[in-house]
Amino acid sequence: MSSILNGIPYVFVAAPLFAFILNNAVPRERMRSHAVALSGGVAALQLAAAILGFALLAASGRGEVRFGLFWSVDAAGAAYLRVNLVSLFLLLCVGFVALASALTAAKTIDDHRCSFANLFMALLLGMNGMLLATDLFTLYVFLEITGTASFVLIAMYKSSKGLEGAFKYLTMSALATIMMLTGLALLFMHTGSLAFADLGAAALSGASGEMDILCYGALALLISGFAIKAGAAPFHSWLPDAHQSADTAVSILLSGIVIKIAGAYGFIVLVELFGDLYAVRLSVAALGVATIAFGALLALVQTHFKRIAAYSSVSQVGYILFGIAAGSPLGLVGALLHVFSHAAFKSTLFSGAAALHEQLGTLDIEQMGGLQKNMPVTGFASVTSFLSAAGVPPFAGFWSKLLILISLWQAGWIGLSAAALGLSILTGAYFLRLQKKVFFGPRNPRWDDVKEIGGTIRASQIVLSAVNLGAGLCFPLVLLYLQSIGLI
Repeated sequence: MSSILNGIPYVFVAAPLFAFILNNAVPRERMRSHAVALSGGVAALQLAAAILGFALLAASGRGEVRFGLFWSVDAAGAAYLRVNLVSLFLLLCVGFVALASALTAAKTIDDHRCSFANLFMALLLGMNGMLLATDLFTLYVFLEITGTASFVLIAMYKSSKGLEGAFKYLTMSALATIMMLTGLALLFMHTGSLAFADLGAAALSGASGEMDILCYGALALLISGFAIKAGAAPFHSWLPDAHQSADTAVSILLSGIVIKIAGAYGFIVLVELFGDLYAVRLSVAALGVATIAFGALLALVQTHFKRIAAYSSVSQVGYILFGIAAGSPLGLVGALLHVFSHAAFKSTLFSGAAALHEQLGTLDIEQMGGLQKNMPVTGFASVTSFLSAAGVPPFAGFWSKLLILISLWQAGWIGLSAAALGLSILTGAYFLRLQKKVFFGPRNPRWDDVKEIGGTIRASQIVLSAVNLGAGLCFPLVLLYLQSIGLI
């Protein structure tokens, strides 16, 4: 078992790299019909490897597994990559969302399949690399790979809207890059290292005078950079435009997992390293409040299905930030579980967007209505997504939000806990509006002959709906398991 556990981390680097090489080595004419299937296969392999790795690592009692790609990590002071329970859980989420995206892409991606597969592998490698990194600079390098792949995916069809959305994403990403590189430089000036093992509040304790200001400035820049990548308010403006203009399979990736790994995981690292500095956790909590409120209020006034889903993602990221800001094991578990539940219900919602666009040719909710009878599977999937997002039991979103609220209460942030609970009402409001305008209310005669979608999109909606409900029903067992391995 130990040899299997030691070998699993290599899958997260080798699988997307090998698939990338294969996709380009085989003639494009032959590969075109298999490119999306290859992407789905890599995603499924990552999902299986992450589940197995998590179970084996938890059973082994080890804190982490260290490894090197082309070098030995046994020598003193040698650089290394690593997986632990947190990174393995997030790698599981990456594989899960990537698989949902590949299933949708089988229907929505046509003449750009090989390009999609290349960018899909690059995006997977970038996110995986972030989760394997053990220093801030390596994390930043893989973050840039993730951002570049996301930018090209948004602009892949070279439409005017796609290029506009990609340009806005690129502009905001460039701003994040400037902030993060400056912050990393300032930290390195003081500590002489960017390795996680060498950083932390203690590393900044010797700072005084001007250097003290520089250290706090570095942290402020890093927090702002990760906030842009997470789509947190007030840095969220790029996200709706990117979602609206991108293919729905790309939207599933962006909303389902990219903003969590590129942004929220950065906050997890910062709070883990510098959480003893109250200002760091307070800043993350303040971003959480603004993000929940801005996202929900703006979702209430949108008329485009994908823009509503995009602003919903902004709002839900705020709850993840709340869990991280609590600075406790329970808060971290709540945040991680909300990453998973959000990945599940948002992938479900975007799969529904793909179904509606394929069958209706529009995503303007003002032109819809009464589609529940015509598209019952899509309607049911949308309802499960709505109930989970709103935190209604027994769906997965209820449990993750409950843990986050409890962690805030235990941290003494009773006002924030009450605010998080109260703002959930807004989530229910914009989703009820969406359901009424799309699936209920008077039917538009224009859609009398519309039928339910079939194929991989329908299969994806069914599986994701089952995950939304099944994860919620099984959560008490998950909680007992997490307690048994000492995570909470």
